[in-house]
Amino acid sequence: MALAIMCSGGDAPGMNPAIKKFVDYAFKMDRETYLVYDGLEGLIDNQIKKANYKDVAGIVHIGGTIIRSSRSKRFFEYKYRKIAYKNLKSHGIKGMVVLGGDGSFRAMEKFSSEFDINFVGIPTTIDNDIYGTEYCLGVDTALNVIRDALDKIRDTASSFNRAFLVEVMGRDCGYLAVSSAITSGAEICVIPEKKFPKKILKKRLNKEIKNGRKYILAIISEGTKRTKEMHDWIENSFGLDTRVSILGHIQRGGNPSVHDRMMAFDFTIEAVNYLLKHDDSNKVVVFNRGEFSFMEIEEVVSNKYQLPQHLLDVIKYLD
Repeated sequence: MALAIMCSGGDAPGMNPAIKKFVDYAFKMDRETYLVYDGLEGLIDNQIKKANYKDVAGIVHIGGTIIRSSRSKRFFEYKYRKIAYKNLKSHGIKGMVVLGGDGSFRAMEKFSSEFDINFVGIPTTIDNDIYGTEYCLGVDTALNVIRDALDKIRDTASSFNRAFLVEVMGRDCGYLAVSSAITSGAEICVIPEKKFPKKILKKRLNKEIKNGRKYILAIISEGTKRTKEMHDWIENSFGLDTRVSILGHIQRGGNPSVHDRMMAFDFTIEAVNYLLKHDDSNKVVVFNRGEFSFMEIEEVVSNKYQLPQHLLDVIKYLD
């Protein structure tokens, strides 16, 4: 059985280390390996190429993905999924490792229910919002990118007696925002999962300003869609010149952290081993309490990720 690896959906640091480990480890297990370029679109267009060591040499430290990624509207149509299957079959590929998130796994669940193809998904998203796993590949690097930006923004905020409102990514999940707020010492954190206590915070921060506070650092999750509202509230409530920084896609880039590289290696080895031992594998590798396990794809995509209660409890200290 030949094996292939594909990236789908948003890119994340750690994809390249996973791709390299996939090729190296599959060769060690005496398996033919293929790289699917351009994600689901590449499956349809037969952008499937046999891999060799040269293809993955020197890529561990590079952000993004050398085989690129995509989101595909065509893949929702059966005729294109049938073309994709024929392309895989022509290369003798029956097992796939898929680096992606909920949308990618939903697409592969549909695909594998219609055709004789096995896959194992590796949760890969900086949003860290996939059900059933504590950790998604890429989130550690993204948090370090945010941490670096926040440290620099706090420097200028304190120098000019300003308030800075920093918008971070995360879709509808506040994981990046709350983790960054806690580790940067932010005074305000606004996330979709928790009601923002304006009156309480206004009272506390005005008291601190009277006692000498000169600046405020606020973190807001993009999923709240309240950046403009919070900017006006901060400026009007505390009388501080308030600036907005939207970090945007720099959070997706950058050299993968040591932790993301190590997790990429471990996730990939688990995925390949499972494919080699099972001929009906439509699973997602998940990581919980320091251990890897496998979850049915249907369970992953039919449930919604919930922010851990301990993070919600910790953020109460900012109120």
